[in-house]
Amino acid sequence: MALDQEKLDALRIDRGAHKSSSPGIGRWWLTGIAGLIIIAAAVWLLRGDKPPLVNTATVAPPAAGADSTTVLNASGYVVARRLATVSSKVTGKIVEVLIEEGASVSEGDVLARLDDSTVRARLALAESQAMSARNKLQEIRVRLDEARRNLARAKSLREQNLVSASALDMATADVAALQARLAATQSDVQVAGDNVALTRQDLNDLTIRAPFSGVVISKNAQPGEMISPISAGGGFTRTGICTIVDMDSREIEVDVNEAYINRVYPEQPVEAVLDAYPDWTVSAKVINIVPTADRNRATVKVRIGFDTLDSRILPDMGVRVRFLEKTDGEAPVKSAVVGLIPSASVFKDSDKDYVWLVSDSKVEKRAIRVGKRQGDRYEVLAGLSPGQKIVVGQVEGLADGAAIELE
Repeated sequence: MALDQEKLDALRIDRGAHKSSSPGIGRWWLTGIAGLIIIAAAVWLLRGDKPPLVNTATVAPPAAGADSTTVLNASGYVVARRLATVSSKVTGKIVEVLIEEGASVSEGDVLARLDDSTVRARLALAESQAMSARNKLQEIRVRLDEARRNLARAKSLREQNLVSASALDMATADVAALQARLAATQSDVQVAGDNVALTRQDLNDLTIRAPFSGVVISKNAQPGEMISPISAGGGFTRTGICTIVDMDSREIEVDVNEAYINRVYPEQPVEAVLDAYPDWTVSAKVINIVPTADRNRATVKVRIGFDTLDSRILPDMGVRVRFLEKTDGEAPVKSAVVGLIPSASVFKDSDKDYVWLVSDSKVEKRAIRVGKRQGDRYEVLAGLSPGQKIVVGQVEGLADGAAIELE
């Protein structure tokens, strides 16, 4: 059988056409990869141009008292010498509470009232008994006057021998008996009056008043609850209406190691820094040293009074204090401290201290000389001035003259 040559030629594969299409597909792949590289480079460049975010702090001025030197550092708490949880003298049910937390009260102000229905009824009974005793006393006085008149008549008739001696004796006995009853009834009247006064005091005790002027810092009871001066009835009986603190009695208590108590003396100047306001220095002085030591902690308690009280100073706030020593002579030694900075802003480079100084949204590596550490701050002896801004904390990518962005 003869083969059709034209049909065989149609079935033949053209190798040249396949080779000519391969270079086109390769160029598309190269173009795509190059585009991805360009986009990644652009993103990297854009991210690299963004300045790092930093936290800053201001160099605080040195503490007041440049003519003083620190002899001891300690920490303690603000306390109130006059603080009372106000309760009642008797057990009763609360019917009214007239205060809230933060309210200012004066001595004698009504804080709460207890149920007085039973005491009022007892007072009415005592007043009735007192009235009855007074009426009996009046009756006896009338009878005594009559008995005295009868005795006078009996004496006159006896002198005339018109009555017997026994009649005179009977009249005399009647007067003596009524005089005794009068004395007893007078005592009953006094007892009834005292009972009325005592019941009125019980009624007054159901009104709870402020023992001194101050501020209410906690409200511990509500109307409808029972209150007692002693713990009774488990957890269902309150032992206090509220807690009042005399804000004028605020002071500082610190525990000083007994090995250094010889550096502290009464009226010694002190500088206090509240944990809540680390950039605020408060002037104070030592009130006294409590004459006993804690054998477990080997410390001595020292009381410190504020020179001026401020509304920002609250009881139970943490505080750090510096005991100062006044220098003698006409030329006091000046402190070399130029400022105070956070300890987290100080870095070391070859045993030298430095900070990142912020100026016009750029940073400058500034060498400094630090002094003693005060809690979470360092004394700056050289290299900075009060009011300058510095970076706080370790930040990646900082370099001398680099731009930054403030958080």
